[in-house]
Amino acid sequence: MEQLSVARHEVQEVLHGIRHNLHQFVYQLLQVLLVGLTLGMMRTVVPALASEEFGVPRGSFVLLSTFVVAFGFVKGTLNFVAGRLSEGIGRRKVLLIGWLSAVPIPFMILWAPSWGWIVAATVLLGMNQGFAWSMTQTAKLDITRADQRGLTIGLNEFAGYVGVAMAGIVTGYLAAAWGARTGLLIFGLVVIAGALLLTLFFVKETLPWARAEGARHAAGKATGPVPRYPQQVPAKPSTWQMFELMSWRDRRLAALCQAGLVEKFVDALVWVFYPVYLYQQGLSLPRVGWVIGVYGFAWGGSQLFTGKLSDRIGRHIPNVAGMWICGAGVALMLLGSSEAWWALSAAVSGVGMALLYPNLSAAVADISHPNWRGSAIGIYRFWRDLGYGIGALGLGLVAHYTGHMEAAFWFVALSMGVSGALLWWWGEETHPRLNPA
Repeated sequence: MEQLSVARHEVQEVLHGIRHNLHQFVYQLLQVLLVGLTLGMMRTVVPALASEEFGVPRGSFVLLSTFVVAFGFVKGTLNFVAGRLSEGIGRRKVLLIGWLSAVPIPFMILWAPSWGWIVAATVLLGMNQGFAWSMTQTAKLDITRADQRGLTIGLNEFAGYVGVAMAGIVTGYLAAAWGARTGLLIFGLVVIAGALLLTLFFVKETLPWARAEGARHAAGKATGPVPRYPQQVPAKPSTWQMFELMSWRDRRLAALCQAGLVEKFVDALVWVFYPVYLYQQGLSLPRVGWVIGVYGFAWGGSQLFTGKLSDRIGRHIPNVAGMWICGAGVALMLLGSSEAWWALSAAVSGVGMALLYPNLSAAVADISHPNWRGSAIGIYRFWRDLGYGIGALGLGLVAHYTGHMEAAFWFVALSMGVSGALLWWWGEETHPRLNPA
């Protein structure tokens, strides 16, 4: 509370921009790298060895998908909670809560007697991701300028998904050398301990920057083009007013939320079925980790450019193109039968994700007032990460009723095509310079 009270006296003194806040910006990038590593440790070894290590019967597609369903519903809900909570107690405390919730995960994997324990561990993972990843993004948007949003979110998601990819590869080797449970224990403890230390001793509260930006807008001192904010929104909207604004009242924000939800179908597929599919095709765990790692590296690495690109050419075209390219990469996975082909199709999906992922968030930030931007991002991330749960359940049911895992791939590819068309129809360019109020 002391930091938040100080904010009232510093409203006119804080400076926005990456250069002015470089140390905190780098600390937040390290945070999201660690968040990605925590997520990635559950994405290769756990699903690939679900039958051998954790007792999931072969062909039980719905049971296999339950841990991602649980993750999606928990993370989505807590994104919503995190956004609202951070405007009251601050970003740093919410981040710390996120890391504390991750502490039991490695031990639960180590001692898991059944798949139910893995589902429970994934619930805690959803808490960690909902609080921690949300805050790394919100904090960086607090301290940077409006014309740096694409770059900011691009760097944020680059760090996070490079972390996901690295963890998938490293845990594959650790599982091969030490066994799945011990390998994940060692990896998880190192990552989570490092994140807690970084949060406690280096990360600062960024809410004063958001309040300073809001105060400038209120005083009519904001410079640059005026964003196309939604009209007739109270200065301090209620939780329900924010939810209806984001979900259906503003068509542009609703278009962005539905696109965010559907694009998570791809990540749910990569998480649940890619490891099983590739493992059944005869690839070893390290090779499975590398193919899936290509998806993560292409996604993460390309965001170094796609976020900055949207600051120049706008958000709308990269977002729509990304939906369609990503869906095409999913379909390509089934059209070849070599490791090189699977890696290529994974790269296509990764590049599509890089076009849409930072720029959907940047579009939401463009037209969200700083007084309620944290809530808007939280609700967008609620719908987006709910896509993990809805997508995993959907692809699990499709595979179950058709009896073929491949049907889930076609379900996801088709969903991406339809969602991209809806985004094109309902959405608009949100960049203030390219489409000002």
